[in-house]
Amino acid sequence: MTPYSTTTTPTDPATARFLLLGDSHAGVIGRAAKAAGIAFSGGPVGAGREFNAEFFDRRGNDVAFRKPETDTLYRGFLKEIGVGGLDELTVPLVCTFGFSAHFVATTANWDVYRVGGAFVPGFLESRLFDDLVRATVRDALAFYGHARDLGLRVVSVMPPQRVPGMSDPVVFMAAQDVVRRALLELGVEVVDLRARVTDGAGVQRPEFSEATDAIHGSLAFGRLILAELLDLGL
Repeated sequence: MTPYSTTTTPTDPATARFLLLGDSHAGVIGRAAKAAGIAFSGGPVGAGREFNAEFFDRRGNDVAFRKPETDTLYRGFLKEIGVGGLDELTVPLVCTFGFSAHFVATTANWDVYRVGGAFVPGFLESRLFDDLVRATVRDALAFYGHARDLGLRVVSVMPPQRVPGMSDPVVFMAAQDVVRRALLELGVEVVDLRARVTDGAGVQRPEFSEATDAIHGSLAFGRLILAELLDLGL
């Protein structure tokens, strides 16, 4: 099984503890839950870059994902827990949308803001940077905002602290903090394990990193996330 495989669900809808929707980083959460015998529904429904902007529409109080494959997965997950839409959900929503920080931090996208190869001091803490990141993930924030408006308990999970070669590490670190702040403003709870899984440089330690690629967390990382979710009462 790959670290980003779709993993799902309880056979009895009444036993589901949460609905899991996300990009490939959601895979280890599902794998950890399955291994622990924790009933849930859901899993990854696409790649992280697909869940930043223009990926869903409102359908009454429900949502419809614009990519047919994603919407089919979503509808299947809802059916497995016995509801017809997001507005009928009675369990918490666990989601990783918007936290594809390595995509947001693609180095070439930020070249225009560098002077002599470096950012002006204070740029990464500026209102401009904050606005740019929020604009990049605008529909992820809109998705979370809609779920919160429905009265759902929503928990988001920060990504593994792994920065591939295509991405700028300082932008990665700063961008994920912008997304975290934006989610907290919406009333979304955020699982942040950085202090427990990183080294002195803020990089994910090997034991919490998937050995076969450069961006995903390991099953051990998924177990830590699951433990945090359970500690939150899910």
